[in-house]
Amino acid sequence: MNNDNQLNYFKGGLALGMGMGLLGGAASALWFKKKQLLSPDDVLLNVKEAFLREGPIEGSWINFEKQPLRKFAVHSQGYTGGITRLEDGQLVTYEFLADAKTGTVLDIQRSKN
Repeated sequence: MNNDNQLNYFKGGLALGMGMGLLGGAASALWFKKKQLLSPDDVLLNVKEAFLREGPIEGSWINFEKQPLRKFAVHSQGYTGGITRLEDGQLVTYEFLADAKTGTVLDIQRSKN
């Protein structure tokens, strides 16, 4: 009877340990994913998809170096890039600033070449 009791404690401890390990692994994976920054290619792809909904584009570029951003008390990192397209027979360039964490376009400037 004593061996049966020890086996039940072992099974319960093993199940508890495995459950805690799985829970801890899932929580750390979610935390890591939340802290991870988007790649410049992913940010550029999102911006290009938004511009392609309005018409064709001629070219695009993005700076792979993150630059520090500060808007009042909020500090972040961002990527700069650009999209060119033909509008009314003229080449127009859109330069953008996108948040490296979310990919959200924070600023965009339009200029004719």
